Amino acid sequence: MKYQPVEMLFKDKVAIVTGAGQGLGRAYAKALLDRGARVVISDLGTGRAGEGADQGMITEAARALQADDGQLIAHSGRLDQEADCKQLVELAIEQFGALDILIHNAGWVDYQPVDEQQEDFLERVLGINVRAPIWLSKHAWKHLQRSSSARIVLTTSDRAMYQRYAQPGLVAYAAGKMAQVGIMNALSMEGAEHGILVNAISPVAKTRMWGITQPPENLKPEWVAPGVLYLASSWCQDTGVILRASNGQFTATRFCENPGVAYPTDLARIACASVEEVARHWHRIKEFDDA
Repeated sequence: MKYQPVEMLFKDKVAIVTGAGQGLGRAYAKALLDRGARVVISDLGTGRAGEGADQGMITEAARALQADDGQLIAHSGRLDQEADCKQLVELAIEQFGALDILIHNAGWVDYQPVDEQQEDFLERVLGINVRAPIWLSKHAWKHLQRSSSARIVLTTSDRAMYQRYAQPGLVAYAAGKMAQVGIMNALSMEGAEHGILVNAISPVAKTRMWGITQPPENLKPEWVAPGVLYLASSWCQDTGVILRASNGQFTATRFCENPGVAYPTDLARIACASVEEVARHWHRIKEFDDA
């Protein structure tokens, strides 16, 4: 593959970045703007529990980003609702005439033990992590099909993907972040014929979700941005990949099938006809290693 010069990589590309009021989303938007992209930033300005709204947050973000005239548009809306997702996409088209990149970063972290789980809490999690990426993709899809390098970047979490990093009280959060892995996998297949590549970032960064009020000395949000830029660029030719990012380091992963499998009829593994046989062969069935 012949790589496009870096200075032209995002020149005049149109991107939507959700959750761009602070932290990671603002870092992604700044990195895109600095490289010539035209960006629509969106943030409802909710609190740490995903409640409330503060339009001043996205207004302040737009001011702080100091973009060139006509390069940046700010949006504030409820992305758990289809109408607002449609409005966000239409805003990008009305202002810039195209859409090349969709980065769904919006989300929040709060703790609620499963025996105290509340419906409104769960609905807020599912809204921003399941409904939003689906509605955004639905309304962006026909526009992305017209792009020469259409990219979608979703957001998952190591605390959902790996049992060793899970924490009590994060069952709803984990459900939402694992849902985005499934959405990524499905959209990566659906987008293949149209050249729409769909990947996910699993970032670790100190933001307001950590209760951080001052710039951190490590785990900086801007250190995640290079990985997101790559996934959003024409340089990236992979789809269905999760990029883990932490402290300026990156590693890619995906859920891979065992060799020799003919799904769904043959797992090419251990045949058992009874629970006794499953128990007897469990040491062979269990192929993962927690060490």
